[in-house]
Amino acid sequence: MKKLCALLVLAAFTNYAAIAQSVQDTPTDTATSFCSVEPVQFSSQQLMPSGHVKVEANRTEIIENKVALFSGNVDITSDAATIHADQAQVNENGKDMFAEGDVMYQDAQLQVKSDSITLSQEDERLALTNTRYQLSGVAGRGAAESIVLATNEGLILKDVSFTTCPLGEEDWSIQASEISIEKGTVWGQAKHTRFYVGDVPVFYLPYFAFPVSNQRQTGLLFPEITSSGQTGIDYEQPFYWNMAPNYDMTISPRLMTKRGVQLKTEFRYLTEQSYGQINLEYLPSDRELTPNQDRYFYRLEHHGAFGDNWETRVDVNGMSDDNYIVDLGSDFYNRADTHLYRTVGLSYYSPKLTMDVQLKDFVVIGDYPNTYRALPEAKLNYVTPLAEFLEFTLDSELAYFDNSLDTAPTALRWHVAPSLAIPYQRQWGEITAQATVLNTYYSQDNTQGTELEEEVNRTLGQFRLFSALYFERDTTWLAEGMTMTLEPKLQYLYTSYEDQSDIGMYDSTPLLTDVDGLFRGQEFTGLDRISDNNEITIGVTSRIIDNANREQFVISLGQIFYLDDNQLIAATKDGDRSALAGEVDWRMSDRWYFHTDVQITTDTDKVERSSVALEYRRDNDSLIQLTHRYVRDLSGETIDQAGLSASWPIAKNWHWVGRTYRDIERDRSIENYIGIQYESCCWAIRVVAQRYLSNRYEAGNLQGNDDYESGISMQFIFKGMGSKGSNRRMLEDGMFGYRQPYSLN
Repeated sequence: MKKLCALLVLAAFTNYAAIAQSVQDTPTDTATSFCSVEPVQFSSQQLMPSGHVKVEANRTEIIENKVALFSGNVDITSDAATIHADQAQVNENGKDMFAEGDVMYQDAQLQVKSDSITLSQEDERLALTNTRYQLSGVAGRGAAESIVLATNEGLILKDVSFTTCPLGEEDWSIQASEISIEKGTVWGQAKHTRFYVGDVPVFYLPYFAFPVSNQRQTGLLFPEITSSGQTGIDYEQPFYWNMAPNYDMTISPRLMTKRGVQLKTEFRYLTEQSYGQINLEYLPSDRELTPNQDRYFYRLEHHGAFGDNWETRVDVNGMSDDNYIVDLGSDFYNRADTHLYRTVGLSYYSPKLTMDVQLKDFVVIGDYPNTYRALPEAKLNYVTPLAEFLEFTLDSELAYFDNSLDTAPTALRWHVAPSLAIPYQRQWGEITAQATVLNTYYSQDNTQGTELEEEVNRTLGQFRLFSALYFERDTTWLAEGMTMTLEPKLQYLYTSYEDQSDIGMYDSTPLLTDVDGLFRGQEFTGLDRISDNNEITIGVTSRIIDNANREQFVISLGQIFYLDDNQLIAATKDGDRSALAGEVDWRMSDRWYFHTDVQITTDTDKVERSSVALEYRRDNDSLIQLTHRYVRDLSGETIDQAGLSASWPIAKNWHWVGRTYRDIERDRSIENYIGIQYESCCWAIRVVAQRYLSNRYEAGNLQGNDDYESGISMQFIFKGMGSKGSNRRMLEDGMFGYRQPYSLN
């Protein structure tokens, strides 16, 4: 009897578990914390070893090895699933089995309650009647008049329903006259399907197919519906095309009532040695422009590797006009960007040698000054120890700079910087002495009417001595069991002087300085300007660390003291010292965080730059953040902006997100953003409205600073159908988005 039962039950259990796994792999969403859906509990430890089956019952009766009757708490356990029933009967030496009375079927994927269950070994068929099923680990559940599993037919569910809502709270459900899944297929079929919101049918499909595995399948994705003054009602419907296991495409027609129909495409590919994607967007005859113009955007991104140490990369972008991102938006750029990148690179990496060759081109957006392109730029860096405390480094670079303006100078630059360093590092501190020779050769063309020379050979010497100490002691300043550190840093830097007014500015601009930047020893990006230095930099950092090794408080201060007047005209040094730079990060409690960084000119006690952020965080969805940033002079303008962001539950299932930024210098609003979301455990609705500076480029490519854009969007989310609610998404959306204000570990 044991052998016959095992053959019958195990065959059916194995087939049914495999198809149930396919259903389970369909994307669903777990219930949120306020949902009352009880997860199905199932442990594989209660199953039998492979090839065994166990039958337990209060009463057993066997008639001539042809019929076995079990009654009273019948439990049948195999290595794949369990069946519980009031009574069961096995006929014809195990050829078929029938169980009825409060039947419960359960495996690792789902739990099914039914009135009866029938298994036929000869037909390889399992049938359950009047069923209620619950998927394991997720909120998906439903009912079916009958469930049939057969080798030839696959899985068939008659008069079936599905929802992710709790019992008695079916806010939405899907009902179909039949759902079938053929064995071995990745698709299921549904007939006469109705979608219900509450008890009201809102959508009907006579037939549709759906994926039943975690494999990518061709089909429609969830649409996105928004509205704004720029586009009108905006409906985007993505269609996913699974072309092959290693490449696919998403085609997204986008209907904008004000502008027309745009086509967006994304092609992705993956090989053993590379991956990348191609994006194309095209809008014919934009109705908002006079005359109507075709508008487009394209992007190619590629990353590849060959050999053990070589890598390639490509990032090429382009668009039809300066206002494309402002008017139509972008998944890759925002309204504040001034350049689109066009970069092709080749890199080599090894423990001692790195090499990077790239073409760096740009597309300038708007009326910003044109930028030099590095066509090409090659860098080589070599590091090797010569002795225990002696290290040799060679930094080199070869670049050709071109400009789209015919009147702008061009240049070939060759730079070599060998250096010797004596590094000494221990737990208590470090001392490093480094001597470097900086040699740069320029060959400049198109220099007529300028102060630039056709050939320039600049050689500078540099010496750097850096030291740091690390002290620790126990403290009870913030709480018991704390450790306080004191980390003083001292650097002496000398760089010789040479007149550089005969060299063009190709990739050099002044750098903003913070506490760490004080020890950088350079005031410019690039190599076209290297300031002369004879200075001492002093800095100190103190940390308070708890017994879990978390930073509770960090303060840093630093300043440069100039021993000689600066001779480089382009340098920004003024007086005998730099601005005093300071930073503070403070975990005031488990919910309060504070961050600030500031630079103060000590001669005048004026704040040159500052930023402040104060955040209260109750949990991941409940926070309030107040921010302010100030720059006295940024390209001739003063930046003085304050912002307030908040995310907070306002009632059960209701969540509110808001953000406002204001330009204090010009006394005007920059952005106002508000979002409200209702979320139950099985569906959600989100409404977002915002008003912000549009920053469109007008005639002559001049950017407007006074025009505003407004928009509203609404999104329905039915959980368990490939989408889910997210308060975090609303918080991070918008013009500025949300950023944590602290860098504590």
